[in-house]
Amino acid sequence: MRKNLVKNKVKLISASAGFPSPAENYVEEKLNLNSYLIKNKESSFFVRVSGDSMINVGIFDNDILIVDRSLDPKRQSIVIVSIDGELVIKKLMKDQSKNYYLKSENSNYPNIKLNSNRDTVIWGVVTYVIHSLS
Repeated sequence: MRKNLVKNKVKLISASAGFPSPAENYVEEKLNLNSYLIKNKESSFFVRVSGDSMINVGIFDNDILIVDRSLDPKRQSIVIVSIDGELVIKKLMKDQSKNYYLKSENSNYPNIKLNSNRDTVIWGVVTYVIHSLS
């Protein structure tokens, strides 16, 4: 995926979200999606989403996530987490007792309490989601 983005340069154009402007109907520059979407090249990677546990934050089955391992996760960050060897995508939360848990953004899925009984490693923070509009 990463090679294809570099090889196939995309042209960036301006487009009005309100009324169309004939003056903006020209190509501004070539767009390299890697340089636009990836801040830390050495620590970033792509993840393909499988499942619907995060649909309420706009992450859908088969989307592509850009994840940055160099970012420190904060409360309410969307993170990729390995729990007992299984990767999951969840929102990092803290309850009133200051205990962390992983929140699904779909009411059909339970939250996951983080505790010392499980091997838990946060792999990185999701910075972008790429999905089709159709």
